[in-house]
Amino acid sequence: MTILHLHEEPLQDSWLDAYGHLNEAYYLVPFSNATWKLQDHFGIGPAYFDATGLALYTLETHLRYTGEVRAPAVLKVETMVLGVDAKRLHIAHVMHAGDGESATFECMLLHYDTRAGRAAPFDDTTAEKLARAVHAPAPDWAGRAVRRLG
Repeated sequence: MTILHLHEEPLQDSWLDAYGHLNEAYYLVPFSNATWKLQDHFGIGPAYFDATGLALYTLETHLRYTGEVRAPAVLKVETMVLGVDAKRLHIAHVMHAGDGESATFECMLLHYDTRAGRAAPFDDTTAEKLARAVHAPAPDWAGRAVRRLG
């Protein structure tokens, strides 16, 4: 069970809505920043891209708003690797503002060769590092979908 604490940042006033809450669009910003920190942690961030042309592209995301966020606040993000296969990485983040959980985020990332224009497998060393970091069991909210009404 691996929970990584790689990212925190202060809430920006420009991210607040008319009610003084964190605007829904801006929840994604600290989660995206945490994903960059995760990539750096595993050696698959911008320097890796510059050297290899290989990148992680987001295929799908699911964001849940679970608590109120008001200024001032420091947004602390916990990160989990939920799974990895030859070409994909499934990750999740949990945002905390103060003592409570504020939001959860999960996404599926594709390892992509920008020079060849197609998906590419992770090298063995990276795949093994990612596999060793898998958080099990996954949180109960992971893998859920928005349910239709009616």
